[in-house]
Order: sequence, then structure tokens, then C-alpha cells
Amino acid sequence: MPRIAIVTGSTRPGRVSSSVAEWVLAQASARQDASFELVDISSFNLPLLDEPSPAAYQDYRNEHTRAFSARISAFDGFVFVTSEYNHSVGPALTNALSFLNAEFTNKAAGIVSYGSMGGARAAEHLRGVLSELQVAHVRSQVMFSLFTDFENFTEFSPTEQNAGTLAPMLDQLVPWAKGFAAVRRESAAVSV
Repeated sequence: MPRIAIVTGSTRPGRVSSSVAEWVLAQASARQDASFELVDISSFNLPLLDEPSPAAYQDYRNEHTRAFSARISAFDGFVFVTSEYNHSVGPALTNALSFLNAEFTNKAAGIVSYGSMGGARAAEHLRGVLSELQVAHVRSQVMFSLFTDFENFTEFSPTEQNAGTLAPMLDQLVPWAKGFAAVRRESAAVSV
């Protein structure tokens, strides 16, 4: 059974990323085809990227990077919960993704975004970053509007219509996460 991380995309005080991620976890945990866990990037206290070598070398000098690497390596797939800042991915998620490389390679991802326009622009930018990390991202995505899915822009209360888009995204993600395990095994065999 694949292990899928639900990754928060914000670290700021008062963030709504946590409530969205916790809702995703509650919904996903009812499924029997994968196990889901929350990965809160704020718990790693990642500073602005401070590794002296590029992530592709995996020559991590800092304990926070090694801890983040170990946590991310354990998963077969991801659901990234991203806010939209200035028509793009939030800075905390962008920074966190920059710390690692191979830990994401040949894995699958789905996107849950939120913002004034449902976080659509952030999701599109995130797809480019994920592609560079060789993460296969599913077509279906979940978008929540700050105007209709949040009370006072802070309390997450998804509409039935938008909440209903999570299951189809997970229906695509889970088989991809399973399938990419074979790709990783074959890649490891070729590298030996």
C-alpha cells in the first residue's frame, strides 16, 4: 500500500494551510488503498536554503536538511497543499522543495490549492517545479476559493462542490504512487 504525504505549503503564523491539510488528511484517511500522513514543513524549521552544495548531490551538511530528507524519502507520493502568493507558489513551499531532489524523483503528486482564484496560478507554477524534480503530477486538482470556501478568509469550510473534487484527484494519485514504486526499483537496479 503506498504511503502518501500531505505536505503543508505555508509556515507563517495564522496560516490556513494547516486546516486545509488536516481536512485533506481526514477525508483521505477513510480510503483503504493508501496510507496518508501529514508532513508540516514548519516542523523542520528550514531557513532560507543554506546548503552549500546543490540538492542533486545529496551532500547535506545541516541536520534540518537531513531530517527533512529522511521524512520525504519515506513516501511514495504527495499531496501538496499550496497557497497562492503574488500569482505563484508560496515562498515556504518553494524553499522547502529547493532543499531536496532525489527524495522526490519518480514519485507522484496531487495538488490542493487555495487563493482568491482558487490558487490556480500557484498550482500551475508548482507543476513546473515538480516536473523539474521528476515528480509526476496528476491532472485533477482541488481548488478552494478564499471567497467561498473560507469564512472571514481564515476559517476553512469547503463548499460541497469544491470538496467533491478531492476524491477524483486521489483516485488518480494512488495508482500513480503505486506504479512509480516499480519505476524507482528499476532505476535503482540500473544505477547499481
